Amino acid sequence: MRRISTGGLTPCLTRTLTTLLSKADLRRIRFHDLRHSTATLLLEQGVELVVIKELLGHAHIGVTATVDAHVRLRLQRDAIDLLGRALDHP
Repeated sequence: MRRISTGGLTPCLTRTLTTLLSKADLRRIRFHDLRHSTATLLLEQGVELVVIKELLGHAHIGVTATVDAHVRLRLQRDAIDLLGRALDHP
C-alpha cells in the first residue's frame, strides 16, 4: 500500500475533527484512535488479522496482534459474564 503524504492536511483535519467532536459534545479523540477502533471492529466481525494488518498499513503483524489480544480478552470477559448470569438465574 502506498503511503500518501499529508503535509499540511493533518493539522486541518485534526482541527475539523476537534470542532465536530466539540459540537457533538463528545470527548476528544485522535485520528490514531479511529485506526484502533477500525481494527477492533473488524476483528469483532471476524476479519482475519493479516487482512487488517494490510488495511492499516502495519509493517509487522505483531502491531495488529496487540489489538487482537485486547479484543479477545474483552470477548472472554463478556462470555464469562454471560455464563455467570446464566448460572445465577437457571
